[in-house]
Amino acid sequence: MTGTFSVTLPSGASWTPTFVAALDEQKCIGCGRCFRVCPRGVLELVGLGEDGEHIRLEGEDDEDDEYEKKVMTIAHKELCIGCTACAKICPKKCYTHAAAEL
Repeated sequence: MTGTFSVTLPSGASWTPTFVAALDEQKCIGCGRCFRVCPRGVLELVGLGEDGEHIRLEGEDDEDDEYEKKVMTIAHKELCIGCTACAKICPKKCYTHAAAEL
Protein backbone atom coordinates (compact mmCIF):
# COMPACT_ATOMS: atom_id res chain seq x y z
CA MET A 1 0.00 0.00 0.00
CA THR A 2 1.38 3.40 -0.95
CA GLY A 3 0.11 6.90 -0.34
CA THR A 4 -0.12 9.31 2.54
CA PHE A 5 -1.78 9.05 5.92
CA SER A 6 -5.09 10.92 6.05
CA VAL A 7 -8.07 11.15 8.38
CA THR A 8 -11.76 11.44 7.59
CA LEU A 9 -13.29 14.16 9.77
CA PRO A 10 -16.85 13.97 11.17
CA SER A 11 -17.92 16.40 8.44
CA GLY A 12 -16.81 13.86 5.84
CA ALA A 13 -13.87 15.98 4.70
CA SER A 14 -10.45 14.39 4.44
CA TRP A 15 -7.49 15.89 6.33
CA THR A 16 -3.85 14.97 5.72
CA PRO A 17 -1.65 15.99 8.66
CA THR A 18 1.87 17.16 7.90
CA PHE A 19 4.76 16.39 10.23
CA VAL A 20 8.03 18.25 10.75
CA ALA A 21 10.48 17.10 8.08
CA ALA A 22 13.31 19.66 8.17
CA LEU A 23 14.52 22.88 9.76
CA ASP A 24 16.74 25.36 7.92
CA GLU A 25 19.52 26.18 10.41
CA GLN A 26 20.83 28.93 8.11
CA LYS A 27 17.60 30.88 8.58
CA CYS A 28 17.10 30.06 12.28
CA ILE A 29 17.81 32.89 14.72
CA GLY A 30 17.47 30.73 17.85
CA CYS A 31 14.60 32.78 19.29
CA GLY A 32 12.97 29.72 20.90
CA ARG A 33 9.39 30.57 19.94
CA CYS A 34 8.89 27.19 18.29
CA PHE A 35 10.34 25.39 21.31
CA ARG A 36 7.83 27.09 23.61
CA VAL A 37 4.78 26.16 21.49
CA CYS A 38 5.74 22.55 20.75
CA PRO A 39 3.59 20.36 23.03
CA ARG A 40 5.63 17.20 22.48
CA GLY A 41 9.34 17.96 23.03
CA VAL A 42 10.29 17.56 19.38
CA LEU A 43 12.78 20.46 19.33
CA GLU A 44 16.06 21.28 21.09
CA LEU A 45 18.13 24.47 21.19
CA VAL A 46 21.84 23.87 20.51
CA GLY A 47 24.93 25.96 19.92
CA LEU A 48 26.40 25.99 16.43
CA GLY A 49 30.20 25.83 16.28
CA GLU A 50 32.51 27.41 13.73
CA ASP A 51 32.47 24.28 11.56
CA GLY A 52 28.68 23.85 11.80
CA GLU A 53 28.84 21.16 14.50
CA HIS A 54 26.13 21.08 17.16
CA ILE A 55 27.20 21.87 20.72
CA ARG A 56 24.79 20.71 23.40
CA LEU A 57 23.82 23.52 25.77
CA GLU A 58 24.09 22.56 29.43
CA GLY A 59 22.18 25.40 31.09
CA GLU A 60 21.80 29.11 31.68
CA ASP A 61 25.54 29.64 32.40
CA ASP A 62 26.86 28.55 28.98
CA GLU A 63 29.88 30.47 27.78
CA ASP A 64 28.87 32.36 24.63
CA ASP A 65 32.36 32.01 23.11
CA GLU A 66 32.01 28.22 22.73
CA TYR A 67 29.65 28.58 19.76
CA GLU A 68 28.87 31.05 16.99
CA LYS A 69 25.12 31.20 17.56
CA LYS A 70 22.21 29.20 18.94
CA VAL A 71 19.86 27.36 16.59
CA MET A 72 16.90 25.06 16.98
CA THR A 73 17.18 21.44 15.90
CA ILE A 74 14.74 18.60 15.45
CA ALA A 75 15.74 16.28 18.30
CA HIS A 76 12.79 13.86 18.34
CA LYS A 77 11.05 13.87 14.95
CA GLU A 78 9.14 10.72 15.92
CA LEU A 79 7.22 12.66 18.61
CA CYS A 80 5.72 15.18 16.15
CA ILE A 81 1.90 15.10 16.06
CA GLY A 82 1.52 17.29 12.98
CA CYS A 83 0.06 20.38 14.66
CA THR A 84 2.45 22.69 12.69
CA ALA A 85 2.54 25.17 15.61
CA CYS A 86 6.31 25.50 15.15
CA ALA A 87 5.95 26.64 11.55
CA LYS A 88 3.08 28.97 12.33
CA ILE A 89 5.04 30.90 14.98
CA CYS A 90 8.49 30.89 13.33
CA PRO A 91 9.35 34.46 12.26
CA LYS A 92 11.94 33.23 9.71
CA LYS A 93 9.87 30.40 8.17
CA CYS A 94 12.52 27.78 8.89
CA TYR A 95 10.29 24.70 8.92
CA THR A 96 9.33 22.21 6.24
CA HIS A 97 6.49 19.78 6.90
CA ALA A 98 5.45 16.72 4.92
CA ALA A 99 2.69 14.14 4.98
CA ALA A 100 3.51 10.72 6.39
CA GLU A 101 4.03 8.05 3.76
CA LEU A 102 2.28 4.71 4.26
